[in-house]
Amino acid sequence: MTQKGRMQDPPHTEMTAQTLLAELAALRTLVLADAAHTLEPWEVARPVPDGIVNLSHYLALRRHDLRPVQRRLMALGLSSLGRLEGRVLPTLDAVISALAALAGRDNPVAAPLEAAFFAGEVRLATAADALLGPAAPHRRCRIMVTLPGTAAADPDMILDLARRGMDIVRINCAHDDAAAWRAMAAHARRAASLVGRPLSILMDIAGPKIRTGEVRTKEKKARLQAGDALRLVASGEPWCDAHAPFAAAVSLAEIVRRLSPGERLRYDDGALEGVVEGVDSDTAIIRIVRAKGGGVKLKPEKGLNLPDTALGLSPLTDKDQDDLATVVECADMIGYSFVSRPEDIDLLERALDRCAVERKPGLVAKIERPEAVTNLPGLMARAAAKDWPFGVMIARGDLAAEIGFERVAEMQEEILWLCEAAGVPVIWATQVLEDLVKDGVPSRGEMTDAAMAARAECVMLNKGPAVAAAVDLLDRLLARMDGHIVKKTPTLRALKSW
Repeated sequence: MTQKGRMQDPPHTEMTAQTLLAELAALRTLVLADAAHTLEPWEVARPVPDGIVNLSHYLALRRHDLRPVQRRLMALGLSSLGRLEGRVLPTLDAVISALAALAGRDNPVAAPLEAAFFAGEVRLATAADALLGPAAPHRRCRIMVTLPGTAAADPDMILDLARRGMDIVRINCAHDDAAAWRAMAAHARRAASLVGRPLSILMDIAGPKIRTGEVRTKEKKARLQAGDALRLVASGEPWCDAHAPFAAAVSLAEIVRRLSPGERLRYDDGALEGVVEGVDSDTAIIRIVRAKGGGVKLKPEKGLNLPDTALGLSPLTDKDQDDLATVVECADMIGYSFVSRPEDIDLLERALDRCAVERKPGLVAKIERPEAVTNLPGLMARAAAKDWPFGVMIARGDLAAEIGFERVAEMQEEILWLCEAAGVPVIWATQVLEDLVKDGVPSRGEMTDAAMAARAECVMLNKGPAVAAAVDLLDRLLARMDGHIVKKTPTLRALKSW
């Protein structure tokens, strides 16, 4: 009591803690209520897996703008909530407990034990081991390498990559044939035996990839520039005229007939972009609106992306169904292209059941279409309900071509966050150390990109003449980054440069 007979005002810290305690307790209540509604459309059997429960909490929490409360928590020396992906309720409960102590109030929740607080990290590490195989002792992140077709006749190349640090072999079933795939898988098993550690094998089924077929140009060495017209042909040979001096057949004829004026088309991972100008029963005219400097050469077997077009394609083609017989024989994981909806996972499961296998390979969903991004929580929930080893590949080439280059950096971050919340391992793919792999010298930008890839559970290198040097460099870089950051959390190892 003061001399005037009234209580002293509580100190500023105590008042702030009281206000924040009320806000965080109310937020926790909202998160639990909203999470229950979030789970409903996923049709997850009870009991719901812990990772999916945490994912529902994370999505419920991230529907709120937490920036104002984050700064006020930081000023009290408490968690800003900025690294809670794998532990939403434990983090909220820990912060609420600390605020109750600072405010001199009874704790409205039970403070989490240390094991419960870090359970999400254990869950993710266990899932990564189950899907990808064990990580190297000196780094958390695995290295995957896409094999060229020549590897089928070159076992020493695979052995050399394994000795340098490759952990996972990727075989792209869009190329070569079953005999070549079996040979590559056999060489990988032999290499694993010789280096004395497991080498996992991922086989990537092709899916309904839309590519250019036969091409024609009115002038032999002409390149597509902004303003040019490209004719896509659904059937027969492509043909040029004065109106459209460039023409190409496409791998899936029905796509041409589904185009509508105003829809966008991107060619070769976004090397050029055009807009549908006109369509008839068998052709479409694309007006080029953007192209790389110097223009872009029209070639066969180049990818086409149609971000505005309802494709209506099954992610499993007849070829994929035939290829699965070899995949289940050789692979530890299946790379699933064009997966977009939870029902697509059911479709693949039924196809595998027809193969009558005792053990299903793990499943890697390639996130490359806007629908896959939107439905990612449902995809993860469906796989978890089946107790199927599951991971996500951020297919950044196709994803950038679908959603736009300016958004892909933001989206790859959000995918990393959601997967960590669900305890789902991530493969960071497309153009990692691309200049080094192709030309032997990395760019500064791609070195930074490779360092940021350390937050994933696996990094994929593409094939190329200098891929062995890229494995060497990436092995060292990932090991060093492990001392600085784990997922989104900086770790303060001692600095040696100052």
